[in-house]
Amino acid sequence: MKFFVDSADSEAIQELAATGMVDGVTTNPSLVAKSGRDFKELVAEICDMVDGPVSAEVTAIESEAMLKEADELLAIADNVCIKVPLTWDGLKATRALADKGKMVNVTLCFSANQALLAAKAGAAFISPFVGRLDDIGADGMGLIADIRQIYDNYPELETEILVASVRSPEHMRASALIGADVATLPPDVLKSLISHPLTDKGLDAFLADWQKSGQSIA
Repeated sequence: MKFFVDSADSEAIQELAATGMVDGVTTNPSLVAKSGRDFKELVAEICDMVDGPVSAEVTAIESEAMLKEADELLAIADNVCIKVPLTWDGLKATRALADKGKMVNVTLCFSANQALLAAKAGAAFISPFVGRLDDIGADGMGLIADIRQIYDNYPELETEILVASVRSPEHMRASALIGADVATLPPDVLKSLISHPLTDKGLDAFLADWQKSGQSIA
């Protein structure tokens, strides 16, 4: 399973990339706006940090304008992945970009039917938002399971399931059990995956016993 970092914080991305655990990065207009950085400059910086896809989202809502913005973003680096919304214009742009061999991440997916349309359009990634579905009382992880089954029914569909709006380690665990291809996590959630109270307790006990032994390894 691939881990993407969902962030526009270049320092946080750099820190996590150094662990070797980061396979890509996703950004969106909200994250970029919060960063206060120039969009293209920020995308270029992030693309230098990771070898995998870096999703950069268009802000246009009509397909032709989306494609013009996509050309600007694709010129930044070879690992830019164009991110488009799951609208008819977004799917038109997806097909045009896919036909040119460009990676497209179709975002704001909230139904299995939408995911099927994105795959038919040639999306490299589909981004279902599990946390936002949970927020309205729907079953976010149930959607991931439905998409996984549909895609597995049709091997010719090569779109990867990129679980987005991940809020907790439980979302991560469930995504991996279902067989999602990718999860994109905020830095704090990714860091939290390593935490367990019994690990901390066990380490404290080992260190205390070692100190009592009076020994030193180096």
